[in-house]
Amino acid sequence: MIAKIGKAGASTHGVLRYLYGAGRANEHTDPHLVASWDGFAPDPGRDEAATLAQLATALDLRVKQAGDQAPDKHVWHCSVRAAPEDRILSDEDWAVIARRVLNATGIAPAGDPDACRWVAVRHADDHIHIVATKVRGDLTPARHWNDRPRADKELVAIEEEYGLRQVPRGDRTAARRPTRAEQEKARRTGRTVTPAERLRTTVRTAVAAATDTEEFFTIVRGTGVLVNVLHFPSGDIRGYKVALPDDTNAKGEPIWFSGSTLAPDLSYPRISERLAPTRSAPADQPSRRRTAWQQVTDAATRIPEILAQADDTTAQAHITVLAETLDALPLIAPADYKHQLAQAATAFERASRSRIRAHPQQAQATRRAVKAIVREPAPKDGAVLAILLDAILLAVVATQHWHHTRHHDQQAEAARQTAEHLRNTYLAGTIQPLAVVHERGLHLAVSVVQRQGVIVRHALPDLADQILAEPAWPALAATLADAEIAGLAPATLLADAARHRELDTATSISDVLTWRLHRLVHATGEGPARPDSGSTTRRGPSAAAPGPSRQQPPRRSSR
Repeated sequence: MIAKIGKAGASTHGVLRYLYGAGRANEHTDPHLVASWDGFAPDPGRDEAATLAQLATALDLRVKQAGDQAPDKHVWHCSVRAAPEDRILSDEDWAVIARRVLNATGIAPAGDPDACRWVAVRHADDHIHIVATKVRGDLTPARHWNDRPRADKELVAIEEEYGLRQVPRGDRTAARRPTRAEQEKARRTGRTVTPAERLRTTVRTAVAAATDTEEFFTIVRGTGVLVNVLHFPSGDIRGYKVALPDDTNAKGEPIWFSGSTLAPDLSYPRISERLAPTRSAPADQPSRRRTAWQQVTDAATRIPEILAQADDTTAQAHITVLAETLDALPLIAPADYKHQLAQAATAFERASRSRIRAHPQQAQATRRAVKAIVREPAPKDGAVLAILLDAILLAVVATQHWHHTRHHDQQAEAARQTAEHLRNTYLAGTIQPLAVVHERGLHLAVSVVQRQGVIVRHALPDLADQILAEPAWPALAATLADAEIAGLAPATLLADAARHRELDTATSISDVLTWRLHRLVHATGEGPARPDSGSTTRRGPSAAAPGPSRQQPPRRSSR
């Protein structure tokens, strides 16, 4: 269930007129009271003699008595909506729920004779509206401080008691949702997203790509977005506003959004903190000998372990940089993958923030590598992107678990949605590399296949029979043999690949392990050529002339 508490209103009669009316699209059916402050309030929906004016007058009684002491905006309005899959609740159920919400929020505490006057109106199967006037019986203001989180907390208990869907709850770190007016305007103008959503994506992408705040503003302007930089009297930057040239108000003026309005982490202070210059890594560090793509892949590979072992602030810092990696990928990925990766980045935006404040310096090395891949030519080797996507996917799944264990419901759900988008892109990206390795596997010597089968039985005894019976097993055998030739330990790699995820839902465990092994071998900076390199050099008993694939590989795992 979701409780939505609107801004205070000034007209009790106006709110009632909407609740008892037909609705914006004639969606209101049989509007009627399910409960009221004393159980005797007039109901214009079911009592022909009752009128909206009578009900409004009864609700406003104490407001009139308080006179000038009453607040100008004295109407408290809360809608409570069940999930679409929930069973239809009775009027009696809704009456109990209304009273529990009013008690929890402080509008009408149970047993309080001076509680505010209120009514609960139902005009649809799945929700009610609660309307109250914010003057108590002793003519003092209502005591409803912090009513939103308190209503949410009560609804969590109601969901459990009534067997309803457990709705993911927020922690006030989400970006502002588009208003209905913004959504309707977007539809009228033929946009699929509102201006605020489009600006949020543009700004987030610019933060991921920029190396300093000056370049950040340059990148945003380069997209055609209007930028207004605000300064203190000293000349220092105080903040910024952005607008779309074609999004104007009634006077034809641009509609501006500050960074903090777009999202909590897009304020200028937060952006400048992330883009602050840092000391570069020493030249003798191993990471300096690897390309930016390899460094980003290495960093993503380490995230599951970091989330499992590090303190929360360090973990949150790496989740933030993971979000920046996803924001940057649509800029450099092949055209066929851009849309799906953009959807993944948009979904993960919600997973990137929590109440835990990250320290940007804890993940600056990865941040530098992300900015470097934006400036490097995209690799022609398709396996490089696929290997990175595999590492990012595992990091996103680990992020989902991290948020779930901390009861960050909305963030965990956002990470789950991100993983779905990434799986689709990942599977598309591995088609060509896996086709080549499948072709190689078909030409392996029997003795090589048998030897690798022994390794599988030793490393994964519970899964060995299934793996050895799969059509893709020869490809995995070839990959294990290549790792052995490279001086690596196939059994260790195999066990490491398997421990990263449960394999009991995979449609082809061999395919999952084949690609995972290629990523682990790639992470060492050594080992055989990648599966789509096209190399025909014979490297030992497992090698075979790959050539172009002339057949479809066996069905791959859905991961």
